Amino acid sequence: MPPFHPHPILFLGLVVAGSLHAWAVGERRLRRRAVAGWLILALVVLWPVGDLAASVSLSVATMQRLIIMLAVAPLLLSSLSTSHLIALTRPAPIDAVARRVARPLLSITFVTVVGTLTLSTPVVDEGAQSSWIRLLTLGAVLACGVVLWIPAFAVMPGAARLSPVGRAGFIFVSSIVVTSLSLVWIFARHSLYPALHGQESLVHMTPLLDQQVAGFIAKLGSYLPLWAVAFFIFSRADEAGTAVDESPLHWADVERELLRVDRQRAHARRRAGRES
Repeated sequence: MPPFHPHPILFLGLVVAGSLHAWAVGERRLRRRAVAGWLILALVVLWPVGDLAASVSLSVATMQRLIIMLAVAPLLLSSLSTSHLIALTRPAPIDAVARRVARPLLSITFVTVVGTLTLSTPVVDEGAQSSWIRLLTLGAVLACGVVLWIPAFAVMPGAARLSPVGRAGFIFVSSIVVTSLSLVWIFARHSLYPALHGQESLVHMTPLLDQQVAGFIAKLGSYLPLWAVAFFIFSRADEAGTAVDESPLHWADVERELLRVDRQRAHARRRAGRES
């Protein structure tokens, strides 16, 4: 075990953010999801898991990132009701971002690029030396998780909603891109992360073996849960009698489109006023 470090600022931030989130969602069922998400996040970013992931073991760091993306992010996102999502995404800049990240291609591209960067050698090495870099990295990982699940949940108001078969296909493809570095780790002949050290004394593996284990964790840790979710979405739609190849339309989508039309008209009037 690494030496005990309480990380008081991080601990306090998690308690405050989790409490505010749980209070804001209101409904008991949604509150349970919010509390579960914040508790799991605390378990993987505080001592000892957070310390091992930061400066010791790539396999622990990989497991940490998978848990954040595949457990914490969907719990936090699903804890927000439609009314919460409408309120949060109502400002025009946030609406524009949410509308774009709901597109499967952009979502997968974002997750692949940003997720790969968070596990690149320079970022991992800097994170091992700086707690602020580490916090920014974990924030980016959580953002990747949220962006990954937005098209899968198809809940963003006014954004493109995939059909059940489209959502299942998106999740299946996502399971492949999430593991973009796994083959590099498995087949590399030397350790790629000089800042990670102490593996033999703390996790009883050589640095190279730890790196290879991380590759297999990345593959199995993404394939199994995401494929299970994809199968569940497809089978649930079929059992409920929902057409698996049709995209649903909700009143929240109509309201958001009307709001966008109003914004465009207001912008056109302001521009016409400046030109006259």
